Amino acid sequence: MHVNLELVAREAKKTVGSGDVIIVIDVLRCTSSIITALANGARSILPVRTLREARQLHQEHPSYILAGERGGLKPIGFTLGNSPLGFKREIVSEKNIIVTTTSGTAAISRVIKGRHVLLGALLNAKFVAEEAYTIGKREGLGISLALSGKKGSFSLEDFLGAGAIIESLPARRIECSDAAYASFLVFTAAKGSLTMIIQQGNHARNLKNLGLEKDVVFCSQLNQYNVIPRLENGRIVKKIADVRVY
Repeated sequence: MHVNLELVAREAKKTVGSGDVIIVIDVLRCTSSIITALANGARSILPVRTLREARQLHQEHPSYILAGERGGLKPIGFTLGNSPLGFKREIVSEKNIIVTTTSGTAAISRVIKGRHVLLGALLNAKFVAEEAYTIGKREGLGISLALSGKKGSFSLEDFLGAGAIIESLPARRIECSDAAYASFLVFTAAKGSLTMIIQQGNHARNLKNLGLEKDVVFCSQLNQYNVIPRLENGRIVKKIADVRVY
């Protein structure tokens, strides 16, 4: 099974044409927040690209929670920002959530026509890897990891997130592209000091300057949730990981 890695968001659309199982990664913070929201009982997530779309959708569905960020901060009139720490069970359980972020939901929108689109981060790396491999093995597909990055540019934390996912795939049954293999090598070298290394990245430093360092620490944790977000008909819903099958 081939494993491919698109290093920047603008290339993510290529993965749809490949037919691969797609894993969208935005460690800081979109996919980490979506994973946390679903783990805490959210019913579904509606990702949209723009603030205008988010506000219009909220007018149509006023019971939905409006969440997201621009410039790292919660937009005016939104209930939640893009901090995973804000998606607490008492707030999101049994709720539908509209989400728009600078980079993460833009990356998701690029692959929204994909047949199998999953969301990954460090928080669920092992479990999303196992689900992607199970689907790929069953249907004869490869796996493509699409990094969100920061405003479409390469980001260290997403590269490490991809490496964490690849590490959880069966090494003897996959063939990695050079970029995918490089992310695996970097992750294996860094995993003993993930938080410290991620904190040195540009995006993490920007979040720290905004007073959001706790988000960085939280998002740097490995395999905290066995929740696998899956895109279905424009909504993100959750699957709970099954027992490993390989």
